[in-house]
Amino acid sequence: MNENILIIQTAFLGDVILSLPLVQALKKKHPDSKIDFLCIPGTSGLLKNNPYIDEVIIYNKRNSGVPGLIDIIKKIRNKKYDLIISPHRSARTSMISYFSSAKKTITFDKSNLSFLYDVKIPYAENIHEIRRNLSLLEPLGNETEIIRPELFTGEEEKNKIDKLFSDNNIPAGQKIISIAPGSAWFTKKFPKEKFVRICDLVQTMNAKIFLIGGKEDRQTSEYIENNSASENIINVTGQLSILESAELIKRSSLLITNDSAPLHIGNAEGISVIAIFGATIPAFGFYPYGKNDIIFETNGLSCRPCSIHGGNKCPIGTFECMLRISEENIAKEIKRMLS
Repeated sequence: MNENILIIQTAFLGDVILSLPLVQALKKKHPDSKIDFLCIPGTSGLLKNNPYIDEVIIYNKRNSGVPGLIDIIKKIRNKKYDLIISPHRSARTSMISYFSSAKKTITFDKSNLSFLYDVKIPYAENIHEIRRNLSLLEPLGNETEIIRPELFTGEEEKNKIDKLFSDNNIPAGQKIISIAPGSAWFTKKFPKEKFVRICDLVQTMNAKIFLIGGKEDRQTSEYIENNSASENIINVTGQLSILESAELIKRSSLLITNDSAPLHIGNAEGISVIAIFGATIPAFGFYPYGKNDIIFETNGLSCRPCSIHGGNKCPIGTFECMLRISEENIAKEIKRMLS
């Protein structure tokens, strides 16, 4: 068995979460292996406290250009890895793997410049991304069933959420709904006006509603907070770290989210998830898999999906994929799940 392993995932936060089962499966089967993880600065906080990862290597790919690529390749070469596994499929990742001098490299056959790798695993369609990532371990004899990602919140994160609850007079046993209204892509965002309506429809349930997300989601959350009639809304968007958000989600009764990273945090923490899909579809493999999870989407549109990641505007200008989803039906499901 290879003893010195690197996993490369320099994509978005959700992609890193769904790559964690690779680490867990490797560590379980080969506990003496040293496992490092290469990611970007914006996702590195997720890996804090993770006992399965020996070193988190940060690569600022967006601002370092060719000199940064050369520097990271030198750093990786010096570590003399036995094995590099790359669920990320970019040409840049392929170049890092190729010039790493690792004894063995594994990726998907659909990766850009995949010919630079030693082993290419077929990129399976229509299965969950966790199972797809775990298929990269098939040459090592690992199983590919879904493994729930593990996140590790420490005392710092727990104390932050304890104080948040104390400051807002939230008693033990209080029902909590976390809403993550943001996404990196416009066509994956349920309209903010519809989130306002949801908050209004459930305000009689005596459930506290936390609005969560990154700093880039503040404008959306502020709109929801300012336009809803509900007095149960607490807006902490942009105020929490990734693991602090995970701790809040863990303590929630329910998470409502777009097809974005919070969905995968909710699954990792084992809480019920209502996921809203617009431009993208669950068949891409990024769907919630909890037994109580619910998906809302508009089926039967010839224009859907319009891209694998979503886009900055609806290509045909109708945005029917989101506008046809009923906020009343979502509110009914919330009431049923929390009753």
